[in-house]
Amino acid sequence: MATTEGFILSNKKSWDEVAPRFFGRTALPSYGPFAPDEDKLNLLGDISGAKVLEIGCGSGHSLQYMASRGAEELWGLDLSDIQIATAKTLLEPYMAILKQLFQSPMEQDPGLPRSYFEIVYSIYAIGWTVDLPTTLQNVYGYLKPGGIFVFSWEHPLHNRIKFEGDSFVVKKSYHEEGLHQCEAWNDRTAIVNQLKLSNYINELVRTGFQIERVVEDVYVPENAEIGNPSRWYSSEKAELIPATFIIKCVKPKK
Repeated sequence: MATTEGFILSNKKSWDEVAPRFFGRTALPSYGPFAPDEDKLNLLGDISGAKVLEIGCGSGHSLQYMASRGAEELWGLDLSDIQIATAKTLLEPYMAILKQLFQSPMEQDPGLPRSYFEIVYSIYAIGWTVDLPTTLQNVYGYLKPGGIFVFSWEHPLHNRIKFEGDSFVVKKSYHEEGLHQCEAWNDRTAIVNQLKLSNYINELVRTGFQIERVVEDVYVPENAEIGNPSRWYSSEKAELIPATFIIKCVKPKK
């Protein structure tokens, strides 16, 4: 039977192999496919002077965005050595405020300061955790009281519905949960955590967060590709169900 450590190691191997494909993809101000961006939502608020941490920092483009908005310190962690190396290269112009990028699974604390950050965020990465409660406890510990946590991920309804023939059909129960092979990565092992939206919300509450906003709005740009509804992320599917959800929550002040 595969263990949590085994899933993490296989995911790291896969991410190291595909990292170049994801250079600069799904990064702030974007929160994900067919979702309103930060310029429209303003979930992060005033970033100037903030110490920020990204969970799943990837190629570093979201941290670059935070630097452009006036962040005081940049920190990040990512499972992939290749992603961390790429992010370090991209962020060389910001060495004065780039504090540390950790190669680490989000389920483990690599030595980040506690009660330190005004903002922790994660863009399309949180669903890769194989242990959501531990990951959220880590995030809660990193934040200052009053600090915010904003994250996005693929909407749990999205992979339950497929385009077949000439229509969209429900292919999987919404109630089916747990660790599973990511269908979009069928060429290599990639384990994601399939959870209902209510479970994300309830786990945040159990951890101690106060939820400020849940976003399921859909934004289809005018130049979106049409005519290929069987794509993993298609404008036709987005017109029916969200591709992305976003949650903003706060660590309460004592």
